[in-house]
Amino acid sequence: MQPPPYILAIAGGTASGKTTFAEVLVARTGALLISHDRYYRDCPNAEGVNFDHPDALETSLLVEHLDALRRNEPVRLPDYDFVTHRRVAGKEVQPRPIVVVEGILVLADPALVARCDLTVFMHCPDDVRLLRRLLRDCAERGRTLRSVAEQYLTTVRPMHERFVAPCEAAADMVLDGLIPPEPELVRVLDVIARGVRPTRS
Repeated sequence: MQPPPYILAIAGGTASGKTTFAEVLVARTGALLISHDRYYRDCPNAEGVNFDHPDALETSLLVEHLDALRRNEPVRLPDYDFVTHRRVAGKEVQPRPIVVVEGILVLADPALVARCDLTVFMHCPDDVRLLRRLLRDCAERGRTLRSVAEQYLTTVRPMHERFVAPCEAAADMVLDGLIPPEPELVRVLDVIARGVRPTRS
């Protein structure tokens, strides 16, 4: 009988480096990567919606999918269209030995955390994260400096302080988002290989 997948959750604030780390880990291990962003709720009128609040995501569906993967059953992951703010049918995926769940709020939901074998928080100073987000959103998403700054002050920063930052204290491991991912990857892969959760001092 095939053992259930090893589930690793990677959280951290916006532009903390968690997605980059997750992608490097997947490239090294062949893990299945599931972004929490796939589970945003349909929102045909997005004006004024707080996308940084846990209620904006259907995390219960993600939990159902993780339960199915742990039973070694395939699941159909949703895709989220950030232009129309609607969820569309995505691809069917098969269980893999390692499943990586990534997102700013993945450690804010107790039911999701309970499904994880290892929880990781990517720490990065607030000023660095803001600069990274400004550069990314202006260059890659066609945003203006003013719109990024307004969103950051209105929802991103207060939701980070309320929901995201407290998760750092509860994570099994805290990684450094200022350094290249390889050194931290070695640490995480060692924990996965040993199959024992680290003890934080």
